Amino acid sequence: MKLITLLTDFGLSDSFVGIMKGVIYGICPDANIVDLTHDIPPQSVMAGALALERAVPYFPPGTVHVAVVDPGVGTPRSPLAARIGTQYVVGPDNGLFTCLYKRAEKNGEMLEVVQLNQPQYWLAEISKVFHGRDIFAPVGAHLASGVPLSLLGSPLTDFKRLNFPQARREGYTWFCQVIAIDHFGTLQLNLSMADLQQAEVKQVCVAGEKINGLCATFGERPAGELMTLPDSSGHLSIAVVNGSAAGRLNVTVGEEVQVELKN
Repeated sequence: MKLITLLTDFGLSDSFVGIMKGVIYGICPDANIVDLTHDIPPQSVMAGALALERAVPYFPPGTVHVAVVDPGVGTPRSPLAARIGTQYVVGPDNGLFTCLYKRAEKNGEMLEVVQLNQPQYWLAEISKVFHGRDIFAPVGAHLASGVPLSLLGSPLTDFKRLNFPQARREGYTWFCQVIAIDHFGTLQLNLSMADLQQAEVKQVCVAGEKINGLCATFGERPAGELMTLPDSSGHLSIAVVNGSAAGRLNVTVGEEVQVELKN
């Protein structure tokens, strides 16, 4: 199966995503294309990296992930492709694949990265503002068609990584922040259940509100109430039952949050 996923910040009101699919089908007509999302906030490389971290592990070996969140398009930033574990990624060298690099290194998996510099695998004309169409889509299609990664470029070892904000603990309090907000307005924190090491949460303080304890499901609180619970990726999150925590609290990515533990 020739499986290619697409992740962008393009939205769907314009034709950009459809054009990329047309390029892919022109090179690899039997490709199966899955849209991960095209609603990454514009230019938010960190949001794209987190979305890839959540999604990529659920795809089969050999999947090619083409990701374009590329505020530096047309600048000297490099285009790249990589084999990470048993899967492949194609996109800009701007830190978009940071979480995938980190996971592969932690698990001792293969990590082979190349700088794309073989234009015979690109479109004939290259725009300075649409590398998703002219470089990343065709390279992804060639990878899915069986072209070896080594033919697409030269080894790249100093690829870019994002510096994610790190939660810190002082006594019985974790100081963390909102790193993503989903479609429902749920706030994802840069604090995981693994970080807590089975410590019990006393309360969570955010935007002047205090939320008692930690829940396991949305059904544990009545509609309209703020709550804290682990999300599907194991991070702590703040939600409103049947509502939007982001809207209720009027917060954005970067908002500081305190998680107080029981003594």
